[in-house]
Amino acid sequence: MALRYKTRKWLALLILIVALPLYIVAAVSIVGLFDRPPILVELLIYVGLGIIWAFPLKFVFKGIGQPDPDA
Repeated sequence: MALRYKTRKWLALLILIVALPLYIVAAVSIVGLFDRPPILVELLIYVGLGIIWAFPLKFVFKGIGQPDPDA
């Protein structure tokens, strides 16, 4: 089922305003439970987590910056 442009736009906004900050807090909290790794390892963990969140949501963000194709 394909989402309409307007639905994807609102969903993308909701993800960026609500879900992403919650994901960041969860990632920092989970990494904080362990002993602090060396700075480069910690950097790689955060970069990896920063990239991973986008892959399952790629279909929502695809084409959002373009003009509405339904119009």
